[in-house]
Amino acid sequence: MLQFLLANWYLVLIAAVSGGLLLWPSLTKASGGAGITPADAVRLINREKAVVVDVSEPGEFAAAHLVGSRNVPLGQLDASRDLPTNKQVPVIVVCASGNRAARAAKALQAKGHAKAVALAGGLAAWRKADLPVEKSKAA
Repeated sequence: MLQFLLANWYLVLIAAVSGGLLLWPSLTKASGGAGITPADAVRLINREKAVVVDVSEPGEFAAAHLVGSRNVPLGQLDASRDLPTNKQVPVIVVCASGNRAARAAKALQAKGHAKAVALAGGLAAWRKADLPVEKSKAA
């Protein structure tokens, strides 16, 4: 057995790496995950009247955003009055790729918005799912 492993070390390495790559998505979801899918976001909006907050900069928001979303740039999140006052209302946080949204969702959770979640993949994932976006005038 040891001779086989030594003679075929590259096969063992390939098997170990591929196994790790297969497990990676489930491991990252267990440790907080990257957010919800666009389909889950649509369900949350339709069933629980979730509020969509886009943490992109105003220029990015003007170029394209989810229909009906509110623009609260990440840097202005703490002082914003555009967040729901009822902290039990689900909040879906969006940005271009999902990175800023994940940070913003954690910040909102720390402020008491227990149902704040990020849209995994951000606006790019929303568009890839062929869901509607709108444009507005830059501020």
